[in-house]
Amino acid sequence: MNRIDLKLQALKEQNKKALITFITSGDGGYETTENAVYEMERAGADIIELGVPFSDPIAEGPVIQNASERSLGNGTTLVGIFEMVNKIRKNTEIPLLLMMYLNTIFRFGTEKFFNLCKQNGIDGVIVPDLPFEEKDEIQDIADKYGIISISLVAPTSEERIEKIASNASGFLYCVSSTGVTGMRNEFTTNFDDFFKKIKTYSNIPCALGFGISTPEQVKDIKQYCDGVIVGSAIVKHVEKYGENSPKKIYEFVSSLRNALD
Repeated sequence: MNRIDLKLQALKEQNKKALITFITSGDGGYETTENAVYEMERAGADIIELGVPFSDPIAEGPVIQNASERSLGNGTTLVGIFEMVNKIRKNTEIPLLLMMYLNTIFRFGTEKFFNLCKQNGIDGVIVPDLPFEEKDEIQDIADKYGIISISLVAPTSEERIEKIASNASGFLYCVSSTGVTGMRNEFTTNFDDFFKKIKTYSNIPCALGFGISTPEQVKDIKQYCDGVIVGSAIVKHVEKYGENSPKKIYEFVSSLRNALD
């Protein structure tokens, strides 16, 4: 069984919710990312998304866009990320996903990409610019190598929610708001209605992401979902503290874990 499924099953048995964290690979250097992964796990993260920097990240707000620019400026490559993950896998079994854009997979070679995911210990991928209706572009090859392709559902999905939720695997990435990633002061989505629709059709855990940036927000929204996803607020620590960010990230993720529990 995939590490993602094993972790989520264990959390369900413990009656706990999943804390899923994100960091842009190579921002501050590979070693900074590697150390941040260990610190996030130590602080209570259950699953970690590793962002693959991209020159035109259309789903991202300025914080992650800037992190992608810094990372690419450092010379980060997909091959380098796989090498980093291989090192991480020698020290931890925490579920790891790559969050990336479809063009990066195509340019690298779909078969080669998923083969390296398996070889180096990546458990899943999140491809925000891949519509559910076009998931077949990668699904068969992902399945061949045992890599979960995470589906996203948004408040604007409306009549598509049934199709997306009922066919998703791993966990369902529930987008909190329209627009791009980034820290938000408030949410305008009616989560009662949103999750009522989702849970009518979904048999897997539902994790809420996009804009969650404080322990207070985690406390407010955890009632609706099986897990929360926090990204930009973590990346902001890398932007501010650079190579010294892992310790600061530990403190921040610890506060999120406490709020979630």
